[in-house]
Amino acid sequence: MTKHWTERIAEELYQEDKDEYTVGSGTSISGSIHIGNSCDVFIANAVSKELRKLGAKAKTIWIADDYDPLRKVPFPLPESYEKYLGQPYYEIPCPEGCCDNFVEHFQKPFTEALGEFDIEDLIIESGAKMYKGGEYTEATKIALENADRIREIFNQYREHPLKETWLPYNSICEECGRVNTTEAYDYDGTMVKYKCECGHEGEEDYTTGKGKLTWRVEWAARWKILGIVCEPFGKDHAASGGSYDVSKIISEEIFDYPAPFPVPYEWITLDGDAMSKSKGVFFSPEAWLKIGKPETLNYFIFRNKPLKPKDFSPKMGFLDLMDQYDRTERIAYDEEEASNPKEKEKLTKIYEVSQIREKAPVMPFQASYRFLTVAYQIANGDAEKIYEILKKNHQLQSRLEDVEFSELNDVDRADYLQRLEYVNNWLETYAPKFVKFQVMKKMPRIEITDEQKEFLSQLADVLENETFNSDVEFHDRMYEILEALGMKPQKAFQAIYKTIIGKKQGPRAASFVLSLDKDFVVKRFRLEE
Repeated sequence: MTKHWTERIAEELYQEDKDEYTVGSGTSISGSIHIGNSCDVFIANAVSKELRKLGAKAKTIWIADDYDPLRKVPFPLPESYEKYLGQPYYEIPCPEGCCDNFVEHFQKPFTEALGEFDIEDLIIESGAKMYKGGEYTEATKIALENADRIREIFNQYREHPLKETWLPYNSICEECGRVNTTEAYDYDGTMVKYKCECGHEGEEDYTTGKGKLTWRVEWAARWKILGIVCEPFGKDHAASGGSYDVSKIISEEIFDYPAPFPVPYEWITLDGDAMSKSKGVFFSPEAWLKIGKPETLNYFIFRNKPLKPKDFSPKMGFLDLMDQYDRTERIAYDEEEASNPKEKEKLTKIYEVSQIREKAPVMPFQASYRFLTVAYQIANGDAEKIYEILKKNHQLQSRLEDVEFSELNDVDRADYLQRLEYVNNWLETYAPKFVKFQVMKKMPRIEITDEQKEFLSQLADVLENETFNSDVEFHDRMYEILEALGMKPQKAFQAIYKTIIGKKQGPRAASFVLSLDKDFVVKRFRLEE
């Protein structure tokens, strides 16, 4: 039987026979948290869910790396924020004065969005609070006492060796407030001596939390502090000699703790570009929830193995993604036949892993997202009229074919109205101009050839006198007419769009025409109104 990769990870972990499994994840709070750098928590949650299915006790931890230094000013903050470069995120003020600090301003929308994904037993930790609360104190003591060995481990993977005085600790300069410009060179008890690039020299008590371990040592330390047994992370950390390789040795040698099971993943690109907080090139989970249900983001992440490249586009590519999700759902519920038994098994498994809750016994309400982008504009957002267009075009699933809008049960009605809201938000925010249209109440001022007029006239006669059971039948009938006239399809379809929406292009012509009021279309094609 086909197993999803999250199941295989869970089964391997389950062999360790632990009383409880803690699956870790973390994100640097250097700006808006997007779907590229938040994959950690979604993957971690999926592994935890699979562990619970096996009967294990499991929880997911998400750590906000909020004590790291600000390296670039994130979009859309002003250049004036450059004065905070090098300072820990946690110590930087909120850019709009709406939150306690920089971290809360960018973290809050993300953690609120996570509620929609119903992540069970999610524990949220703050790196800054862990340091200030003394949770890293013992690890810092151990790291300083073993600085020589840690330096040797680092040097194994460095072209230029670290200084003999180097310590795995960065103080926060009491003069300039920066953490990435200080160099710790000696310590006595809990007091660490440091120099800062700003010219200040000082010392601080590491038990106060006014400083932090260097990243690879910190990562190893928190595995032990939080009892993490598995952690997903971006592929950059998984590179040979990278963060994971170094932290693994430090974890096992210095902190006497086995490194967690690694789950490296590929970064998600946005329309082919790397996501960048500083450049404003990113797409957040909360933005996703405005155009699609949470299960569709899960599907996007889990339909392929973690290291397979993933590109996301909120524009036309999003309609393709919705088509793929809907097909997967239909196959999972035997509403559509898969290409072969292997595909059926694979897609059903992906669908089940993507669900927030257990797979429902009956397939949820489904109407083509792509088709709804057209129907919504035809009916000006009127839910009942849109539903009638869906029925007329055979766009409803089999169990709803004979159900009127007024007869929808509460669950189906809620799902339907929610998808309409998603579609409306997509149309307003991400739809390209060529997708948007408005049915003209009066005949627009247009220029069409005699040949196009003849095509429209014959098409009006066909609509008035013939019945079509599907848009495919009507599509074929349109081609019979234009071929008889010796017309190019492009010219014929341009005539349709020009008379109805005043543009040269529009939605798929056959379903578009059949979705409109027949009397209206017949008169329009006869150029009567």
